[in-house]
Amino acid sequence: MAPDLEAQGIGVEHVVLSVSGMTCTGCETKLIRNLSAVAGVKNLKTSLILSRAEFDVDLSVLRVKDAIRYLERTTEFRYDLINSSGSSMEVIVSEDLSCFLGRPTPEGVTEMTAIGKNNVRVVFDPQVVGSRDLIEEHWAGIATLAPTRGDPALRAGRKHVYHVGYMTAASAALTVPVLVMAWAPIPKREMAYSAASLALATLVQVVIAGPFYPKALKALVFSRVIEMDLLIVLSTSAAYVFSLVSFAYLAAGNPLPTGQFFETSTLLITLIMVGRYVAALARQKAVESISIRSLQTQNAFLVDGPDSLEGREIDVRLLQYGDIFMVVPDTRVPTDGTILSGSTEVDESMLTGESCPVEKTPGFSVIAGTINCSGTLLVRTTRLPGDNTISTIATMVDAAKLSKPKMQELADKVASYFVPVIVALTVVTFAIWIAVGVNVQGKTGSQAAIQSITYAITVLIVSCPCAIGLAVPMVVVFASGIAAEQGVIFKSAGAIEAAHKTSHVVFDKTGTLTQGKLGVAAEHHLEDGESRLPLLLGLVGHSKHPVSVAVSDHLRRKGVLATTIQSVNSVTGRGMEGQLGEKTLQAGNAGWLNFPDHPTVQTVTTQGFTTFCFAIDGKLCSVFGLRDSLRDDALDVVAKLQRRSISVHVVSGDDDGPVQNIASILGIPAGNVKARSSPADKRTYVQNLLAESSGQMEPVVLFCGDGTNDAVALAQATVGVHMNAGSDIAQSAADVVLMRPALSGLITVIDTSKVAVRRIKFNFVWSFVYNTFAVFLAAGAFVKVRIPPEFAGLGELVSVLPVIIAALLLRWTKI
Repeated sequence: MAPDLEAQGIGVEHVVLSVSGMTCTGCETKLIRNLSAVAGVKNLKTSLILSRAEFDVDLSVLRVKDAIRYLERTTEFRYDLINSSGSSMEVIVSEDLSCFLGRPTPEGVTEMTAIGKNNVRVVFDPQVVGSRDLIEEHWAGIATLAPTRGDPALRAGRKHVYHVGYMTAASAALTVPVLVMAWAPIPKREMAYSAASLALATLVQVVIAGPFYPKALKALVFSRVIEMDLLIVLSTSAAYVFSLVSFAYLAAGNPLPTGQFFETSTLLITLIMVGRYVAALARQKAVESISIRSLQTQNAFLVDGPDSLEGREIDVRLLQYGDIFMVVPDTRVPTDGTILSGSTEVDESMLTGESCPVEKTPGFSVIAGTINCSGTLLVRTTRLPGDNTISTIATMVDAAKLSKPKMQELADKVASYFVPVIVALTVVTFAIWIAVGVNVQGKTGSQAAIQSITYAITVLIVSCPCAIGLAVPMVVVFASGIAAEQGVIFKSAGAIEAAHKTSHVVFDKTGTLTQGKLGVAAEHHLEDGESRLPLLLGLVGHSKHPVSVAVSDHLRRKGVLATTIQSVNSVTGRGMEGQLGEKTLQAGNAGWLNFPDHPTVQTVTTQGFTTFCFAIDGKLCSVFGLRDSLRDDALDVVAKLQRRSISVHVVSGDDDGPVQNIASILGIPAGNVKARSSPADKRTYVQNLLAESSGQMEPVVLFCGDGTNDAVALAQATVGVHMNAGSDIAQSAADVVLMRPALSGLITVIDTSKVAVRRIKFNFVWSFVYNTFAVFLAAGAFVKVRIPPEFAGLGELVSVLPVIIAALLLRWTKI
């Protein structure tokens, strides 16, 4: 039952816990069932690979501390709080901890929690108070910033690996003497050796295997889950108890013919621990290898002002909003900011995948983790290290790792039945070998029972559901991490599972297929119109409208010098108007200027260009045709999609002419093009594609867009892909975010999905083959060939390593 907890607060807090001791799917199921039973816990997500649980806590119902305490009592796992709402830092206190915690809380500090003998975790609102102000002003001489310990999730994972390693080493140290006394060619001192073996085996059973008992029993009592730990408890206990009984017979002077096999239980436990240590180590290395947060630099050079190069080096965690820091050549940018002075080239390949450095001048933004190549920069902080681009990407990648595709549901269902089936097979194996021993081999009942126990123990321990449980999440972790390194962020594991089956790709036009930046593609002048271009530049040169900016840039590149125009007005939705002496100057769309049927205008319009006209006193002087330039890789990407028999579509809010023109250039059939589309129209278009049926295959629609008006279609599509330069609303609706401004990311999305699903299928096949063969071999189905019970503990290692290796090889797979 969930605890009866008193209301302690208001609002909702997002909690991220690192879980030590969660080693199999049964463990994960136990955690889910226990957390789901707690009132006030919502939006629960867990990850076996990350050893993590995320959930929201309704503070009007439950305190976070109470939730953690309840979980520790019912699951026997250890939990570390690695994240909650607000910014946080860890400080080392020089005075008595109770005195420090009893001090008046500075404004902006929301929580202070003791996490060690002299350490305190401080949660604060960085908009109210900065970390440096707290350390250097409020707590000067009392508290100092604790040494950085890297990504808290990785740190918690390493802590678990170390613990398992220590326990494995201790188990091995206690087991080796037992093996020597049992197998080594030394003088036989049966009673002395048996007594020593009993003492050592008891230590192994109590100290090393002891933690398995409460875990297994609490899983059974609180969660009604029969998990892998129960198999370990049953098998090792059976071997130990049998040997204990045999030792009692020996001490009584009536030894059993089989003797004791304390080496079986001790070696079994040691091999299980070796398997778990190797699996935990491999999982940890896998997570570390694709950690985006490792790009975060640890130090920043804080300068005294916007015109100063003097300052001091500080821990990057002490940066505050508005701080100015210096970035010297060949160093990483510590956090997101805006350049105040200096020019340089920045290597943004960690974000965009593009190898060519990007030119940066004052006013440009720089991104955390990117590398400054040449010049020295002064940058004003706009986002703190705990909430910068690196953190944002890492959060989105973690969200994909924590989400579960449909394949995982199948794996979880199989794993939930696995242990009960193995227990049933163990009982059947024991019964069969009793019958075989007595009726076929002519053994006595006790001899047959002893033989049956060894077969039953082997069946119990050789099987392993861990490979099934890791089959999907291990691949998802690697696939999402490797894709992130190429600038593709999967926000959900479902997108990884579905994208390879894409049958339709629907593009928005402006900002997606095109760069969203207009350029002059055609230019026509009537009579002496070209000589009057300085007047046009003077009229539109200061306008921020995209059409005016495009024409102004074009004229400046031609070397045109602007004439000063007085009384310039912007006419919304139409153009610009101004006066020069007695002359009235107008520039804008042909409809406003009453030239829609002019032959020159018609020439430009039929070419699919956006038309821009310039007139003096109502007389047409110049006509410009503007076109939004295609992205450099648009033609290549559309061709690749079509070669894969994927139907390509364009749905845009733009006029029919420009949309059809873009589609024609890209080779997209006219029937797959829809112009003048509202957000609702785009959603309907996607819905119609999803409603189509092609045999037994359900359509999979991938929609790629960038604007707020694309958000509905992004959410409607099977896989919504967002170009990162667009709006936050569209990004929130998407399943995938392309961090680089290139459509080639779509090919990466599909190829990553294809490779990942293949690996998942391989893992499922391997899990089935291994467990089937191992159980038959352990049960003695092959009669003359069997697995000795003392070596059955290697099963976990043999079953899990291929799954981990299959995922690890994704690093060297060309995507």
